[in-house]
Amino acid sequence: MPGATFVTNVSCMRKVLARKAVSGREEDMAKIIQLVGFKVDREFFGVPIGMVKEIVRLPEITPVPDTPEFVEGVINLRGKIVPVIDMRKRLGAASIDYGRASRVLILELGGKIVGLIVDSASEILKISEEAVEPPPELVSSIGGDYITGVGKLNDKLIVMLDLTKLMSVEEIKRFDSMKKLRQGEDKALEEGGKALGEGNK
Repeated sequence: MPGATFVTNVSCMRKVLARKAVSGREEDMAKIIQLVGFKVDREFFGVPIGMVKEIVRLPEITPVPDTPEFVEGVINLRGKIVPVIDMRKRLGAASIDYGRASRVLILELGGKIVGLIVDSASEILKISEEAVEPPPELVSSIGGDYITGVGKLNDKLIVMLDLTKLMSVEEIKRFDSMKKLRQGEDKALEEGGKALGEGNK
């Protein structure tokens, strides 16, 4: 039946067009890079959204001795001790007193959870791959060693960072050793205090 054949052909054409439309959308999505944007000094930066676990307000920071200068200390994140890196110090920018807009980006580096202190953090940024260019020699006044590319978003330039270079595996391991030592000292002091209290009863 010619009518049945026509309907079948139209149905097939619709399926093919639907598949092409889905394929086209997937290709468009593949060309979009999603970043978490933040600001340090006068620069706008972006890191892959998949690396950022959460963004929190700047909490109380406990200093830890014998750590790299850019490691500000540790924070207690729901019972988990997390080292935090001062991005201004790490990128060679002038130090300031952080304010209400300051945030800590919680992310994973080298299999370890680390926090980055930034001046402020923005919403999720979506940048086309075509709008990303290799970094020129003098694209940024700070942190040139960590830059992987520069994205154009409206009237802003978003400097894209390679987070793996912010803190080497050796530095993370060294910090872990110091953290465990400090935790051991704290536990020993706590147990010593309990023993002293029981002895005074």
